[in-house]
Amino acid sequence: MRHKLAFIGFGIVGQGLAEILRDKKEALRQQEGFEPLIVGIADLMKGSIYHPDGLDIDTILQTLEKTGDLENYPSTTGLSTSWDSFKMIRESNADTIIEVSYTDVQTGQPAIDHCRAAFKSGKNVVMTNKGPVALAYNELSKIADDYGVQWGFEGTVMSGTPALRMPVTSLAGNRITEIRGIFNGTTNFILTKMEEEGVPYEEALNEAQKLGYAEADPTSDVEGYDARYKIVILANHVMHIPLTVEEVSCKGITDITLKDIEEAKGEGKRWKLLAKLKNEGGRVLASVAPEKVQVTDPLASINGATNAITYECDLLGPVTLSGAGAGKVETGFSLLIDLINIHREKKLVNI
Repeated sequence: MRHKLAFIGFGIVGQGLAEILRDKKEALRQQEGFEPLIVGIADLMKGSIYHPDGLDIDTILQTLEKTGDLENYPSTTGLSTSWDSFKMIRESNADTIIEVSYTDVQTGQPAIDHCRAAFKSGKNVVMTNKGPVALAYNELSKIADDYGVQWGFEGTVMSGTPALRMPVTSLAGNRITEIRGIFNGTTNFILTKMEEEGVPYEEALNEAQKLGYAEADPTSDVEGYDARYKIVILANHVMHIPLTVEEVSCKGITDITLKDIEEAKGEGKRWKLLAKLKNEGGRVLASVAPEKVQVTDPLASINGATNAITYECDLLGPVTLSGAGAGKVETGFSLLIDLINIHREKKLVNI
């Protein structure tokens, strides 16, 4: 049976997933029995298309490349255009909504409302938007449970690197007492550049921007706000602590100088922007701040734009996971992780 998908937003990440679904079509069918079918796309800038019997991925991507507008998709009987995001969510025949719209991370909108509408329409949601998970985790989880649908958001913390799924599945049975992580590739790239090449902060930032690691306005990255949202997601989902963004102290890397870098070297340490969460007998300590880390610490060896996380487990001890924290294919893969797991759950229910 086909698993019907509707995309809300179709930028780099959405197109990355579409390309993966096209390129791995046979492997997914043979290995997982998973046969995804894109039935709709609604994008604020690119327009929208919907067909209940499915759309051709190659034609979608070629139309976008040639015209930049989804509504130039070749017309055929049953094809609808100009549906807004909420009409697509509520009235399409999609089983799962791929929520990758442009969203204000400070409010979580419009993605929070997209999730509410999807769940109440009996549709699953998979997403990479951090805002809704960090700001409305408890509310949205309850709505999803009430309507018997699933909500996947693996890509919100470390892109396709399974920072959320691994502790919940592979570390099940452990009590995780502390989480420490490097969750922002931009800041890690800058600090690595400063240490290895001796360039000042501004020069390292400029290089990050040229390479596409940093936005024109890098505030969210360099001031630690991006990492703060991610530690809140980990607190709620992995440690079941109802932490809010406001409860996490936050300091970025803009004050780190080459003198600081050299002093750390002399102490056998290395600067990293760490997001930390610790549960001390019911007292929760959460922070994002630059910290001098011993070079023997696994997180100290994480260089460039790579991300990493360490879980302190009562049975297994410290477990460190590292991998890509961004990228078109990597983040597209994070959505695929969630889709495959929704498909597997559905198969189990139907046994």
